Amino acid sequence: MRLPEAIGLEAIDWSRPWLANWRALGEPLAARALHVGIVEALNRALDGSISLSAGALRFVEHTALPAGEAYEAFIARSACVPSRANLHDFFNGLAWLAHPALKRRLNEMQAAQIAGAPSHSARGPARDALTVFDENAALLRAPTLLLDALRRRDWRALFVTHRAAWADAHLELFGHALIEKLVQPRKAITAHVWVLPPNADPMTQWLADTLTPLHLAAKPFLPMPVLGVPGWWAPNEGPAFYSDEDVFRPAQKQTAARRPLS
Repeated sequence: MRLPEAIGLEAIDWSRPWLANWRALGEPLAARALHVGIVEALNRALDGSISLSAGALRFVEHTALPAGEAYEAFIARSACVPSRANLHDFFNGLAWLAHPALKRRLNEMQAAQIAGAPSHSARGPARDALTVFDENAALLRAPTLLLDALRRRDWRALFVTHRAAWADAHLELFGHALIEKLVQPRKAITAHVWVLPPNADPMTQWLADTLTPLHLAAKPFLPMPVLGVPGWWAPNEGPAFYSDEDVFRPAQKQTAARRPLS
């Protein structure tokens, strides 16, 4: 018997290029979750894993989260990840399975930010950046000419003029909310790109070893509409795709949009 949450899981097209790094683990996990539920499927995957880096982690129903306790603090205290029967939490669980060291590092920093903040205080820049990273980050290792174009928001150089250079680039989606959005692809879906050095291999392990709250608080993210990546989406095969300035906004328009009104 298939569970009600099957509707969301069946919408995932695992052949999409942006899911290439997730397919081997995610496709059978989704197939199992159709029949036993997301929490049970995630825990069975943990039980069958040969990796010890996930430690004693378990997935639990979202109702296990005590009232008044922050989600991140509960995970750090209990090593239990509250999960709902939806795509968002499915992809979050998949990220824990695929990249446990990085997810643990992010959770440790999130819990530390919560513990160190005065009661009822506003979220600080480090905690905000941690959430952005966890939910919407994409990790990019690429030739310098592509990185320079991305930093300038020169979309035509990035995706048209230097299109062939993408053969030497590697973009890996990490944020589970970003992956969830791409189940229904739209041109405007934008990632917060984190640029990695050429020797960062594997990328997520390097990040787990080097990521700090101070670095995150500086918000060194670069926005990029991910469906502009060559080979990722058929509509971007023609140069006219990148002429939509509502999506591929010139740098000066982005600056003007951020300028406060007088």
